[in-house]
Amino acid sequence: MIDRFAAVFYILGILIVGFGVLMLVPLTISWVTGDGAHTAYDEAVLLTVAAGALLAVSTRRRKGEMRVRESFLLVALIWSLLPAFGALPLYLHIPGLSWTDAYFEAVSGLTATGATVLSGLDALPLSINFWRHFMHWIGGLGVVVLAVAILPLLGFGGRSMLKAETPGPMKDSKMTPRITETAKGLWVVYLILTVACTLGLHFAGMEPWDALMHAFSIMGLGGFSTKDASLGHFNSLEIEMVVVFFALLAGINYSTHFLVLSKRSLRPYRFDIEAHYFLGVLALSILALSVYLSPTEIYDDFPTTLRYVAFHSVSLATSLGFATTDYAQWPLFAQFWILFLGSFVACSGSAGGGIKMMRAVVLYKQVSRELMRAMHPRAVHNVRFGTTVIPDQVLHSILGFMFIYVVTIVSLTLLLMATHLDLVTAFSAVVACLNNTGPGLNLVGPSTTYAVLNDFQTWVCTWAMLLGRLEIFTLLVILMPAFWRP
Repeated sequence: MIDRFAAVFYILGILIVGFGVLMLVPLTISWVTGDGAHTAYDEAVLLTVAAGALLAVSTRRRKGEMRVRESFLLVALIWSLLPAFGALPLYLHIPGLSWTDAYFEAVSGLTATGATVLSGLDALPLSINFWRHFMHWIGGLGVVVLAVAILPLLGFGGRSMLKAETPGPMKDSKMTPRITETAKGLWVVYLILTVACTLGLHFAGMEPWDALMHAFSIMGLGGFSTKDASLGHFNSLEIEMVVVFFALLAGINYSTHFLVLSKRSLRPYRFDIEAHYFLGVLALSILALSVYLSPTEIYDDFPTTLRYVAFHSVSLATSLGFATTDYAQWPLFAQFWILFLGSFVACSGSAGGGIKMMRAVVLYKQVSRELMRAMHPRAVHNVRFGTTVIPDQVLHSILGFMFIYVVTIVSLTLLLMATHLDLVTAFSAVVACLNNTGPGLNLVGPSTTYAVLNDFQTWVCTWAMLLGRLEIFTLLVILMPAFWRP
């Protein structure tokens, strides 16, 4: 078994070492600012680097070829084990934090979910807050995509690995002839947008450190904040406008941003059909919810209603998860609407969660085709996305994914309800975690944290976050007995 998966363990060891090296960034911040958290990072860096180095050295001489099957295992191990090391600084420094909660926080960080069990964020050491947000930034576009850029240096190709992790149904498309160049190009775009977002937040009124950390959350579509009141702490329309603008950019396929940058033209946005649906659904939802909430007099006037509806619709639809007000005061219909948006609105190839807009549109067109077939059995109707005819193989894949997506939500919701959670809390927690949105409703709403859950409930939500980040199949594949057969 060890020999068969030696390549997996070797690469995993190298990545763990690299992850430990990344901890030197918050360690340096801790030393420079004297925030008192440096001893936690000293131990965490030592344990992480030592564990990774031991794993890499012990399998270096036995590493072999990386195939698709091994790639699935590597991806699953990366997203399962890196949070365990990412949790170390939190576990070692924050008094009373259990390992379950520390691991949950780290998974939420690396999967860019934004669900938190922590309170008193305003009083946390700067380096601890920085590490939470830095994990968002690392995980936002994908630890695996970053790894693909360095795999050729280790003697392994990255195409099968990227296929196992990349969001969206059209996984075989690529932007450049070499997968390494694709990964590097994505990170260049990601870095440029992060710098621009940081500057935008700073000029809108945030302090430099707050601007940087919130930019990490926004571009990763995470949701961690340095404040217990999230963005509501700042109560700034200018900051909210910057957040909405960059959240919309982060919710669009990064391939489109890459093409805009490489061609130095905005035309790729015009031809991105998925982005049109993305913006259209959001615009209609914002208008409809604003009209729906106006008679309730929750806010003083329509412009104020529009402000809060627009922010929270974009925030939850893109799976960012920031809040500026307690939308639990809205009618339950409106709460479920914006939670539902997070299930499908974000574009494939973005840092967002959910089933992705492309799948939703294709499913809608497939239903339309079946209705037409019922009326005209002999007619030939192709499902198109823009001008592209969707092959039946892709349609079957999407239908299979949707089935397991619904089964996962129902199963995990029933599991949480069996632990005596109410329906709204259980369902919204599963949906929010599976879609990597963050805040749910009721006991896990925007004004509370997931600390209200017991350990078993927390592990269920942790599993949901991992399933959502890897779009369910990647983790379920390695649980099949056939996977482990020679």
